[in-house]
Amino acid sequence: MVSKAPAFINLGSLTSTDRDLDKIAIIDLGTGEERRFSYRDFEAQANAVARALTARGLVRGDRVAILSANRFEYLTTVHGIMRAGFVAVPVNFKFPAATIDYIIHDSGAKLVFCDVQRFDNAPKDLPRIRFDGDNSDFASFIQPGPFTALVAKPGESAMFLYTSGSTGRPKGVVLSHQSHIWVVEQRMAAQDMSRHRFLVAAPLYHMNALAMSQLAHAASATVILLPQFTTQLYLHAIETYHCTWLTAVPPMIAMMLNDKERLAATDLSSVEFLRMGSAPVSHSLLEAIHRTLPSAAVTNAYGTTEAGPVVFGPHPQKLPQPEMSVGYPHPNVQLRLIGEDGKPANTGVLEMKSPAIMTGYHNRPDIKPPITPDGFYITGDVFRRDENDFYFFVGRTDDMFVSGGENIFPGEVEKMLETHPDVIQACVVPVPDDIKGTKPVAFVVAHIGSDLTESALKEYALKNAPAYQHPRSIWFVDSLPLASTNKVDRNALRELAAEKLMSGKAHAAQSLNESTTARR
Repeated sequence: MVSKAPAFINLGSLTSTDRDLDKIAIIDLGTGEERRFSYRDFEAQANAVARALTARGLVRGDRVAILSANRFEYLTTVHGIMRAGFVAVPVNFKFPAATIDYIIHDSGAKLVFCDVQRFDNAPKDLPRIRFDGDNSDFASFIQPGPFTALVAKPGESAMFLYTSGSTGRPKGVVLSHQSHIWVVEQRMAAQDMSRHRFLVAAPLYHMNALAMSQLAHAASATVILLPQFTTQLYLHAIETYHCTWLTAVPPMIAMMLNDKERLAATDLSSVEFLRMGSAPVSHSLLEAIHRTLPSAAVTNAYGTTEAGPVVFGPHPQKLPQPEMSVGYPHPNVQLRLIGEDGKPANTGVLEMKSPAIMTGYHNRPDIKPPITPDGFYITGDVFRRDENDFYFFVGRTDDMFVSGGENIFPGEVEKMLETHPDVIQACVVPVPDDIKGTKPVAFVVAHIGSDLTESALKEYALKNAPAYQHPRSIWFVDSLPLASTNKVDRNALRELAAEKLMSGKAHAAQSLNESTTARR
């Protein structure tokens, strides 16, 4: 039986005091060695952070930035900031230094917590508190002692999470305490999660990892926290700590499955759940996952920074979920699809309404919030809905391009390519074309030992999709580059495609010149 979630008053105060406070909350592998911390340890340090920030004279609503790889102190600091009535600003440390500087100053942060490796990238005109290193300030900064979490006011800001900035400079998504307390409560209502061991390897500045960590904490579960994702660390953690619940983005799992030698030597029998989000899941990847984790329940999840991870769930009539579907609308979320004509449709842009929706973008009066007058968030993601109201991701409107008058969603082409038995992953990007305007090209990761050729895969594409969708050039690569959010870096691949095509034209021109000279 699922226990009733406690009434949380502050997103930074999720520890259930009626549970065993000596239970291990975090197993931190971020410093090169194992560190174990109980819920009692967590509470003590989060309170010490809250007391120190309050004593420093910060005013309720002031922002505090965190620039660090995953570690125990990261999570206690996020909780300490929020429970004291301040706003946590986790910063993507993989951004260029200039972007990091922009985000921290744009947020209005009063000080920055950071690890020693990112200390020099934190703005020098703000106080910087180092978690670690020979000159660690953290131990002397915090003030141990009791602290009573502030009761969050309705709509009060808890976090600013900055978007990746792929279509402009990063935007600060403002999330209230209530929005993500609601997320925690909805996810806890599904099942008792206290017995689980969650493996978190995605960066904590990203919604995927942060929301999962909050859920695990509220449920009194244990988190195994990695500093970053590598297949070696990930597989080692699963086996060593008997992880039952994995959370990841699909490229991470694809990399793990492609590390065949290490995968074969690892005991994965403890895994009961795998939740993937933040990027589409391919048919071939799902098949490979089911072969590798035959006893695990696999969730192809969907969520956004602006509206949280609670969107879809199981069918109320217990109909089996189609393989590539993200699920049936969650009972406490309103969804609708809007077609190109602005009317409801079975294929269109997803709009959603729930208590998790952001309150707006910070400091961006130049941008109209993508929220309709009746309170629906416009996701910019195109979905289709089948006869049983299961939803299927089609693609991003931002990624869609026009080739010869035809709309092409890269995700559709990628799914088709990934149905080929020799293809693990594919990424389709547009390149300029004198006749079509743009045309699709593809980067493909094939199974090790495969003899798949460009011409054979093109032929497969022509047989399995409209001709206008087939990639005009295909390049095979060992892996797809990842952006700072662990999604495939489409911008980098667009640039690489342009370079390859220019190089090919130059080579062709040189060959033509040499041939002409020889004839003379």
